[in-house]
Amino acid sequence: MKNTIKVERAKKNWTQADLAKEIGISRQGLNSIETGKFIPSTVLALRMAKAFNTTVEVLFQLDDKEQ
Repeated sequence: MKNTIKVERAKKNWTQADLAKEIGISRQGLNSIETGKFIPSTVLALRMAKAFNTTVEVLFQLDDKEQ
């Protein structure tokens, strides 16, 4: 699964720590999501989308092999 979290964070000038605090997880947890090592729950994905004022589909996309 691909994600655009780093791009969206850059648009807001947020660090990983800033976003992690906003959505209620650790910076390390966010790093695992951002680097694709962990796929977030639906609730967490929705929190991220809300923090960025966007949709889950903008933040997360299936890889070609996953489609």
